Amino acid sequence: MVRSTQLLHAQREPAQPRPAATVLLLRDSPQGVEVLMTRRSATASFAPGAYVFPGGGVDASDAAAHRQSRRRPGQGDLHLTQAIAAIRESFEELGVLLARRADGLPPTPLDMAALDRKGPFVAQCAAHGLVLAADEVFILAHWTTDRDLPRRFDVPFLVARMPPGQAPVADESEQFEPLWVRPADALERHAAGSFFIIFPTIRTLQRLKAFATVDAVLHACAETEQPLWTSCPRAGFLGGKEARYMEHEHPYGELQMVSPDGQIVHHLDWQTGRPVQLLKNVMRLTAPNPGAMTGPGTNSYLVGDPATGFIAIDPGPADTQHLERLWRAAGGDIRMIVCTHSHQDHSPGAAPLQALCAQRPPILGLPSAPTARAASAFTPQRALADGELLCLASPLQQDAAHTLQVLHTPGHAANHLCLVLLEDGLLFSGDHILNGSTTVVDPPDGDMTAYLDSLDLLAAACVQQHIEYILPAHGYVLGEAGQAVAQLKAHRLRREAKILKVMQAHPEGTPDDWVALAYDDVPPRMWPVAKRSLLAHVQRIEALSGRV
Repeated sequence: MVRSTQLLHAQREPAQPRPAATVLLLRDSPQGVEVLMTRRSATASFAPGAYVFPGGGVDASDAAAHRQSRRRPGQGDLHLTQAIAAIRESFEELGVLLARRADGLPPTPLDMAALDRKGPFVAQCAAHGLVLAADEVFILAHWTTDRDLPRRFDVPFLVARMPPGQAPVADESEQFEPLWVRPADALERHAAGSFFIIFPTIRTLQRLKAFATVDAVLHACAETEQPLWTSCPRAGFLGGKEARYMEHEHPYGELQMVSPDGQIVHHLDWQTGRPVQLLKNVMRLTAPNPGAMTGPGTNSYLVGDPATGFIAIDPGPADTQHLERLWRAAGGDIRMIVCTHSHQDHSPGAAPLQALCAQRPPILGLPSAPTARAASAFTPQRALADGELLCLASPLQQDAAHTLQVLHTPGHAANHLCLVLLEDGLLFSGDHILNGSTTVVDPPDGDMTAYLDSLDLLAAACVQQHIEYILPAHGYVLGEAGQAVAQLKAHRLRREAKILKVMQAHPEGTPDDWVALAYDDVPPRMWPVAKRSLLAHVQRIEALSGRV
């Protein structure tokens, strides 16, 4: 894991989240699923003035009410307690009661009128022969409040069908203005500035709007008895404003690495004018070459510190201003220049960057293979051996070592390599792994079998070297490195299975025919590029068929 001595921001202990529960009461309408929402008090300590789903903290009485509740097979004790808390909160805040009489029927208006919303909830239900319908409450999602907030909650988002014949009436103290709204309409009103909702509510509504009926929602939740998603968001600055992200979104890993305890300090705007400090010993400078193939631009990295000097990884294109910024960011003290591969957005800057440095650091990497395109010709001053260690150290600071291990990873290019910063569990992945897209494997220099084998090598390295983060040549830092590698390989194999199916269905087709069918989830403007990877998959499929 990243050494605490390399973190940019002082560590702190986030507030301990409190257990809570919230429930989305749903109903069908001619326009689709509607959800019940209310407005929180403007003086509330959490999310004042926001439109929310009813809910609140879990208390001891909820856990003690299991015998007074109906439960489903497979509904564990914790989920039962959370369901009871949600039922209690929906009654106290909105007068909505999810319960059954002894005969199995819903409570009558007389039953409801006999209950005091401010009185002991479970005891009253028991006295009137009502059993809580916890078996009708399902878990949709699980949210943990952001680490930066002083008050945090650990909250399952539950779902249930609105009981027939009941109408919500707000308590006018914590909740106001109950209303039924389609998720899509709530999101549109929020975007227009007339309906304030907080991040977890936004993301929940975005996913809920995909369901056509209440039955569809409940069926999806009942299948596993587990949340459909779980998240503890992280935030940074984008465009001068706070921006929050879930785990699957591109900036999440970078925010996690730079600010593990959740402080909102990191700026996510892509820029080429100055270096971005990711850790004390890692800087990123993005070259001014954005495009369809390079995303926001090629990331050049500087590893090291003023006491040890720096290793420059992927100096990028021969852009004078970019290379001068790299040189200045390192204080002119670049000890080595490493190219992950020979493509023209990675290696041409190596020689002019070397010329800027008084000590003429060696240019390291692997020479381009005969299969490389002419524009990607590259010959390092010294070829790196697989497993070789590149070390930076200061005689004055014994704990300030930075060691990069070389891993040969052919596939995207025959001479591709990755680098592992051993002391901090970081993988510099070049173009082998990107954030936000999959890399192109372009035969003959690119080879799909070699690419997948290299992914296996990286997966093993993630375990052996305790790699947590991946720093790609394009895009933000990725977290959960081992999981990211596994997901990438699974994606490639799914694409290959789709290509094989298309080939079998259209044996007389051409690659142009196949790419339109196998990459129908990719914009047509990208099909010429996708066709290169398709050809790599086709070659692998044919090779595997030949073995059989």
